[in-house]
Amino acid sequence: MSAILEVRLELVRSGPSHNQLLSPLTPYIALCGGDSPVTLHLPFEHQQLLMRLQRLRYEQSGADIEVQTAQRQVELQDLGRRLGDLLGEIPTLLAELSRARSQGRRLVHLRLSLSASELGMVPFETAVSPAGFPGTGSPLFLQSNTPVAITREVRRGRMLPLDWNRKPQILLAFASPPGLPQVPADAHLRALRDAINPWLKVKGDPTQRLVETKKHLAVLPDASLQDIRAACAKRQYTHVHILAHGAPMPFAGDKRFGIVLCRQEDRTQPDCVDGESLALALTGKDATGTTGEGPTLVSLSTCDSGNINSVLTPGGSIAHELHAAGVPWVIASQFPLWMRASSIVTSELFKSLLDGEDPRWVLYGLRQKLRTDCPSTHDWASIVAYATLPADFEQQVAAFRERQMRGKVDVIMDRLDDRTLFSRKVEAGRNDAESLSRLDLNFEDVLSHWFGAASCDDGDRLGAAAAVRLSLTAAWKKRLGIAYSVLEAASETNERRALDFYRQSRDLYRRAFETEPTLLWRAVQFLSLNALPVLRDDNARAPFGIDAREWWSIAIRLVEVQRQSLEGALRTFALTDLVELNLLGSHYAPKRNRSEAKRQVDDCLEDILNFQQVDRTPANALAYQLSRYRCFWKDSEWDKLVEYALQTLRPGFSLADAQDDNENKD
Repeated sequence: MSAILEVRLELVRSGPSHNQLLSPLTPYIALCGGDSPVTLHLPFEHQQLLMRLQRLRYEQSGADIEVQTAQRQVELQDLGRRLGDLLGEIPTLLAELSRARSQGRRLVHLRLSLSASELGMVPFETAVSPAGFPGTGSPLFLQSNTPVAITREVRRGRMLPLDWNRKPQILLAFASPPGLPQVPADAHLRALRDAINPWLKVKGDPTQRLVETKKHLAVLPDASLQDIRAACAKRQYTHVHILAHGAPMPFAGDKRFGIVLCRQEDRTQPDCVDGESLALALTGKDATGTTGEGPTLVSLSTCDSGNINSVLTPGGSIAHELHAAGVPWVIASQFPLWMRASSIVTSELFKSLLDGEDPRWVLYGLRQKLRTDCPSTHDWASIVAYATLPADFEQQVAAFRERQMRGKVDVIMDRLDDRTLFSRKVEAGRNDAESLSRLDLNFEDVLSHWFGAASCDDGDRLGAAAAVRLSLTAAWKKRLGIAYSVLEAASETNERRALDFYRQSRDLYRRAFETEPTLLWRAVQFLSLNALPVLRDDNARAPFGIDAREWWSIAIRLVEVQRQSLEGALRTFALTDLVELNLLGSHYAPKRNRSEAKRQVDDCLEDILNFQQVDRTPANALAYQLSRYRCFWKDSEWDKLVEYALQTLRPGFSLADAQDDNENKD
């Protein structure tokens, strides 16, 4: 069962989408679930709603601030109560919320589809739960009895294409022309840097780290519309974050809200841009005339970016225009937004999204965060999200989450595999051990976040997912064993720690293979660690209770079968396993002909070297693993063959070469 219950509410009326004023006399048809349509009448005259919205704009000109604040709070409560009562007239909506409440803490996603422009002005996000709804009397989208997240969408004939599982590429564009208050660009940049930090490789100097950061994040200061268009044509960004002021602008004899960017010809002059122009810049063609994949999500830290303001002419708010033009997800503000709140939104939004959280849960949590951290404002109600969701959206989110978690684990492992650990002995001392302990805790936190409450002890019960966790933990323990073993003037304590981590790694690989025996490389890793000189006196149980020497014979035959049956990268990775098994044959089959082992290694290396013209990953992974044998697992049984294989594969190779490619073998 999905953790999110989707409820679609569509409000329609006859006639064109624009040039219709709100009136209690206008009937709207509410379509929700499979029940019969319900006729609704909004309890506002158009001018009355405009005045109510005006009182929610934080404008403190001349009047007593305390009085205005009290009026704003009363207005928010009354507006929310009336909208809550309106939603309470839809029986199906109440039934769906009740069903979700009976199933525990299950998020309800209310998809609000609006075809009439005047309905886009209505701040449904302020609704207060009516009688019978969860959290009666409190804001519907803040109450925690039955979490509810609301998104809006443009009614269209077919669903927008959406690929949520893309490698994140973020563009930050900000502008603050002279004469306007400075936007908090530094705070937003820090928030984005913090959000991408778990996926940044550690580099030795600031210049290298800046290069690494630019792989994930690009910044456009004093941005113009032309700058944004050129950046999006050059690189396919998945997330675009725009920080600027909002301002009213003339449009067809009327007024709408636009975004104040910098003028291309003179960066000291403002250029108020409408939503349609911004949409063209974000989704336009590149230099070859090809339309690339536009951003998946655009976040607008801009006052009134979700404010329609006028319904006399076709179109809508900036967020509405972007969504109508094909941007699947748009996060905006329908009221003025405090600068502190905008920084909170940026931090929470991108940190959670890049962690792979479902954006609907992110929206729910974001409103609660704004309510608690900015208690004197109603910025929590200002956030408006336009979204499209294909039928397989939850699967896309799950795939993206796995991509991000794997990437985070890889980076933590890279940080442990810092080249100083391999190129020279690190200084012994208390700080070293503390550093390793912090990394270990960080790794465990990431795995817990990824797999939830499941642990390595759940391997027999959870199957494939647990096998992945067992394998990752085994790879991590192996690295910890190496790290503790290379401490200069290693103490007995560190030697015991190294031995214990090696032992844990070996046993975890065995359990991972027993949990999911389709991936033979896990058994190869067990055999590798089991053959280490420091573990040879330790009587370990081999997979499925079969003697380790016999397992080596079985494994080498199975890999030979894979060599014949697989193609491409899978076949080449099988060849890397075969090279390692031939090295280990000196331990598990000491009477085996050494010349035959060398011949098989030569044969495998030739194919691996040929394949690297297509993909260097298998060759780099093997070189990395061979370097472990050369640097940390030295033994007279395999030293000569290891050196021969490594120099054949990578003449003059150093471990740092493999680390730079980030294609390490587990």
